[in-house]
Amino acid sequence: MKAFIRACAFALTAGFGLAGTATAQPVKVGVIFPLSGGAGPQGQHLVKSIQSMAALINESGGVLGRQIVIEARDDESTPAVGVSRANELISAGVSVIIEGWNSPVTLAMQPVISRAGILDITAISKADPILSGEGNPLAIRLNSSNSQDGAVIADYIANRLKAKRVAFLTQNDAYGNGAQASIEAELKKLNYSYEKVAEEKFPFTQADFRVAITNVRAANPDVTVAINASEGLGMPALIRQARQARVPGQLIAAVGTIAPSVIGISGEASNGVIGADIYFPDVEPFASNPVNKTYIAKVQGMHKLTPDKFMALGAASLQVWAMAANEVKSLDREAIAKRIRGGTFRKTILGDMNFAPNGQLASKHYVFSVQNQKMVVEAK
Repeated sequence: MKAFIRACAFALTAGFGLAGTATAQPVKVGVIFPLSGGAGPQGQHLVKSIQSMAALINESGGVLGRQIVIEARDDESTPAVGVSRANELISAGVSVIIEGWNSPVTLAMQPVISRAGILDITAISKADPILSGEGNPLAIRLNSSNSQDGAVIADYIANRLKAKRVAFLTQNDAYGNGAQASIEAELKKLNYSYEKVAEEKFPFTQADFRVAITNVRAANPDVTVAINASEGLGMPALIRQARQARVPGQLIAAVGTIAPSVIGISGEASNGVIGADIYFPDVEPFASNPVNKTYIAKVQGMHKLTPDKFMALGAASLQVWAMAANEVKSLDREAIAKRIRGGTFRKTILGDMNFAPNGQLASKHYVFSVQNQKMVVEAK
């Protein structure tokens, strides 16, 4: 634990001076993710991960000498519900809101949270407009964007598979359509010649893809790109049904949509699926990172879970916010956002974190294949 305290480099002396006593009022941190429905299991794990990080920070002295209390809400993967939950947390007096599984929900909440003068950190949602500054001029996001992801998938299609017949199974919303558009734009940048032989769209809540998959199979693709953010229901169902239908060619999942939980549900059908992501607990450079190892041990000890990428991003969102608040010696939204946007944070659970001026965390992608129901990172 001493190593973790040193690594986080929290400005505790200044913080204790401001807080005065251990009985100081806690700092409320709002958390909004889907806790029910298709993404409910992942959202619940995210909350547990953030609670684990809060425990580590509290053990290290808290934020400005005050303990963190997590206030979690269920957005039900619905924009209107997300807005309602954001208003609940605003009324509860939270100092920051960490949110974002579904891009449409994030985009709906952003202006509400911004108008309330509360810092809004997006942990997962990928749509590029989240960082446009339109809904939130002080936007911050930890997960990779659709644009960043599109380049990775396009490179694999063009330079590794050399596929000429490409099909898309795409979630019909800001996330899914944006992800597909980014892949196609990156293929165009590569000046890569291919034919889009099928394009099937579906809502986030869909779990029966048999008609869409039959149409894709009839198109005889070399590669099918599956873009589905419903990791608890939709993506496992899509994988199983694609295997049962014997869709030809390679199945590639959009970046960040294959987690251990997806593999656990889809079982042997997931073997052979290609994906990419930005964090793996047991792959370098994360495996030997002492701060990450302490975090993993805390999550396992508190919740008997091994963190996946989603959980790590949620925890890192809280960690970087706490580090910034202790460094600027304030809970002020603008001061903290100014420190994070364009800034660098060293020795976090993700290693050194570098943010672009628009609030986007820089990420390195790792391509993997599922083998024997495990994610195996491909050698560079």
